[in-house]
Amino acid sequence: MKINPENRNLQGMTSFLGLIALNVLYLITCLPIVTIGAATSALYEVMIRYSDDESGRPLKDYFPAFGRNFLRATMLWLALLVPFLLLVVGAVFWSGHPSVIAGAAMVLAIIAAAYVFAAFLYAMALTATYANTFRQTLKNAFLLPLAEPVRTLGVVLIPIAVVCITIAVPVFGIILATIGCSIGAYVSAFLFRKVFERRRAA
Repeated sequence: MKINPENRNLQGMTSFLGLIALNVLYLITCLPIVTIGAATSALYEVMIRYSDDESGRPLKDYFPAFGRNFLRATMLWLALLVPFLLLVVGAVFWSGHPSVIAGAAMVLAIIAAAYVFAAFLYAMALTATYANTFRQTLKNAFLLPLAEPVRTLGVVLIPIAVVCITIAVPVFGIILATIGCSIGAYVSAFLFRKVFERRRAA
């Protein structure tokens, strides 16, 4: 019996297994915590390329992208992590106070933290797509959520939804560990590409 490598079912299975391997690789490279930025940027780079008519080789291209983006992505990750953590701590702090002012402060802190999280995702996608400086990338990452609020909502809700579902239904963690991150990045790639195309055309 001969196996035809051009068989569409076989190609689909190969792509699916490749996404699983990419997902596991991404999670492993995120483990040192400090490398989350570089790992996320590399994942976005290969998925943005793959979402464009399935060009590129996500699994084989991951480590070259990881090394290429490492310095800038890590600096951006650490620069945005500090204010994000401060805002989260602030939200938790104000949640312990029953006053109306404390409630308003908590809501503002949550909104601000979500905005910084959106800026982080944009910063990683910008690093994956453009060779801008750290300062320019950071500036664009903070401006894009304002310029593209609807698509930004989609970009932010994808990872948040995955985490929330995993917390609510722990068995979903199996999907997260096997393919959740790579599929989430693949869907986000279409949103990022649309945002960047609109900004270039503007």
